[in-house]
Amino acid sequence: MQEELKTAIGNERSIAVAFSGGLDSSVLAKLCRDLNKSVTLLTVGFAGSHDMIFSETIASMLLSPHKKHDIQQDEFYENLNKVNLKISCRIASHLENCIAYLFVARLARENGFRIVLTANGIDELFCGYNQYRFVYKYGKPGIMELMQAKILNELLLMKEIDMIASDYGVTIKKPFLSEKFIEFANTIPIDEKIKSEDDMLRKHIIRRLAIDIGVPQEAAMKPKKALQYGSLIHKYFTKQNHHHSQ
Repeated sequence: MQEELKTAIGNERSIAVAFSGGLDSSVLAKLCRDLNKSVTLLTVGFAGSHDMIFSETIASMLLSPHKKHDIQQDEFYENLNKVNLKISCRIASHLENCIAYLFVARLARENGFRIVLTANGIDELFCGYNQYRFVYKYGKPGIMELMQAKILNELLLMKEIDMIASDYGVTIKKPFLSEKFIEFANTIPIDEKIKSEDDMLRKHIIRRLAIDIGVPQEAAMKPKKALQYGSLIHKYFTKQNHHHSQ
């Protein structure tokens, strides 16, 4: 993991990490800190949302500077229109993630960062999603087939996010989606990732790593909550039709 990070960070002394306070972004932030980088955490979401509150708790435990942006309803819809015009994809979760990263990129630029690291890829490669429980009964072939589809989807999403972020002169780096890291993750036994179809936690090897490197227990053992839900972006996204018809 550290090799991928070194490649992604290059010679940058100070970097920004897209941060929800959850397992993946906390592991990423801590690994960067362990490489003696100065790390600023960036969080976006609607005021009072889960991510905005939880990220603050974990950021203070990690002792890293934390910059946040409370998304306002009017700027949300205004920028959602921009995203709709910019990317051709109509998958709701892609649009929701693109709008989130638009605000992340804007927050990065306001704070003088040109590069933002993101932990995307961990959920795909380490069975973070609930869907992995439903294919568990099909054994390794079923799990690997879902993983393949998930990774292709994520790589497509990151291309869309790159298009959005580039408007702000910001590059989103995704060390856990590098070919080398994907190859490495595929060598890890499935039962280090998911134990059964009742496994509500999953990503066990990442959770152990988190504890080993000193990520706060609250983040290390936190169940998955997707960015669009934790930030309340999904809620406002689904209200858009109602919003437009007024």
